[in-house]
Amino acid sequence: MVVIHYTAMETAEAARKTLCNPETEVSAHYLIAADGEVMSLVPEALRAWHAGAGRWGAVTDVNSRSIGIELANDGFSPFAATQMDALTDLLNGIRARWDIRPERVIGHSDMAPGRKIDPGRRFDWRRFALEGLVVWPDAAAGDVARFAQNMHAFGYTASDDPDLLLQVFRLRFRPYASGPLDAVDAGMIADLARRFPVDVNAAWA
Repeated sequence: MVVIHYTAMETAEAARKTLCNPETEVSAHYLIAADGEVMSLVPEALRAWHAGAGRWGAVTDVNSRSIGIELANDGFSPFAATQMDALTDLLNGIRARWDIRPERVIGHSDMAPGRKIDPGRRFDWRRFALEGLVVWPDAAAGDVARFAQNMHAFGYTASDDPDLLLQVFRLRFRPYASGPLDAVDAGMIADLARRFPVDVNAAWA
C-alpha cells in the first residue's frame, strides 16, 4: 500500500527534522516539499513509522505493509502544483516497483478515521484518479442501508460507526458535501465496493 499524509507543519525543513529525529518515534519513506523537492528518508523496503493505529481491509499493522509519503503542508493551505507534479512522478515509480494497484493508494484518514484527517479536503484525489494513480467512484444513486457494508467491502474496516464512516468517505470523495447520508454517497461507495473489493482474509502489501 501507499499512504499519503500531510505534515501539519510550517516548513518542509521542520518536518524533515522531526521525521529524522529518533526521539519523535515518527518517520516516513518520503517527504515532498512545496517546491517539488522529494526527500527520501527511509528505504522503501524498510518499515517506517508513519501510519500508527488503524486498519485497511485485513491489514492492522499498516506500517509494515505500506510506503508513507508526507506532503509538506500546514493542513489548511492548497497544495502547490509543483508538489503535486512531484507526487505524480513518485507514485508512478513506487507503483511500478511494487506492483501496487490504484485502490491501494489511500490517505491517512482512510485507515485511521476519527484519529487523522490528512491529506485533508484540499488534496485533489480526482486529479490523481484521472492519472490512473488512485480510484474514483462513478456517481449514481444507491441503497443507503448498504452504505456501511459497502464501506467495509472497499476497505474501510477501521470503524463500524456509521457517522464516522460517512465523515471519512466524504473527506476523500465528497469533501464539500453536507447533511445526512444520501443516495449519492451510497451509490459511490457501492460502485467502489463492486469494482475494488478487498480480500479481508489477505494481508497484502
